Amino acid sequence: MSPLTRQLRTYLDHLSVERGLADNTLTSYRRDLRRYQAFLIEHGVESLAGVGEQLVAAFLMRLREGDADHPPLGSTSAARTVVAVRGWHKFAVREGITEHDPATAVKPPTPAKRLPKALPLSDVEAILEAAGSPETLLSRRDRALLELLYGTGARISEAVGLDVDDIDLEHGTVKLHGKGGKERLVPIGSYARDAVAAYLTSSRPELVTVKTPGGALFLNARGGRLSRQSAWTVLVKSADRAGVTRDVSPHTLRHSFATHLLDGGADVRVVQELLGHASVTTTQVYTLVTVDNLREVFATAHPRARR
Repeated sequence: MSPLTRQLRTYLDHLSVERGLADNTLTSYRRDLRRYQAFLIEHGVESLAGVGEQLVAAFLMRLREGDADHPPLGSTSAARTVVAVRGWHKFAVREGITEHDPATAVKPPTPAKRLPKALPLSDVEAILEAAGSPETLLSRRDRALLELLYGTGARISEAVGLDVDDIDLEHGTVKLHGKGGKERLVPIGSYARDAVAAYLTSSRPELVTVKTPGGALFLNARGGRLSRQSAWTVLVKSADRAGVTRDVSPHTLRHSFATHLLDGGADVRVVQELLGHASVTTTQVYTLVTVDNLREVFATAHPRARR
């Protein structure tokens, strides 16, 4: 095993064991860093100790321009890869593997700020109604899933990862398992609570089989844990049945949850806690959405807003 391969394996083990990164995040790090490793090998580098700042900058340029095996990356994807590279070099210095960090001065490209797309409340309500109709085992599950997503702001991965024991219907709370193994306790509104209770009483017992994994909350028709892709399909099909023509995605209900809370007067730091954001800066992008709403209302309603 070459020194470079050994150094990469050590860092990936650190991310998995000590930092406890989620599987999807770890997969992204592994893919990005192996591409960086191949780039270093292409330039005759056998160890991180042989990397200079110019080489890191050249790798960033390669990401943006692409090559025979890879298309050019946009600013967001390139920034993610550079962050992974910077993390590896910083780790190498901290562990005494190298003496200097050549990636410090190489800044990731700044992604264009894109505002989250939130649905109007009327569209959300139409989607939820469509998910629960007609009354069947799976429609009750679908209604419970989407009510929970909109009622708590959970990520789809967090929702499908729930076990029955994570839900406390008596006190109206759910324990969500977020990124990096972090947990947070989030209140559940009455609509979501009623929908989950109906699913647990009338549908889930009929879906359980000997192959059902542990106490998985949301089950598929075969008794297995519902997958992220299947949960996404539930949302898209419900939106289609509801006649909602706006684009919907796994994060649509989460975006709507945050935006509607802020529109209703919730403090941004409360929304930060509910969403499980490590930094309030991440949450503040939603305030831009509400400012746009206020500006639109002002422009159409105030007699001297326009000339």
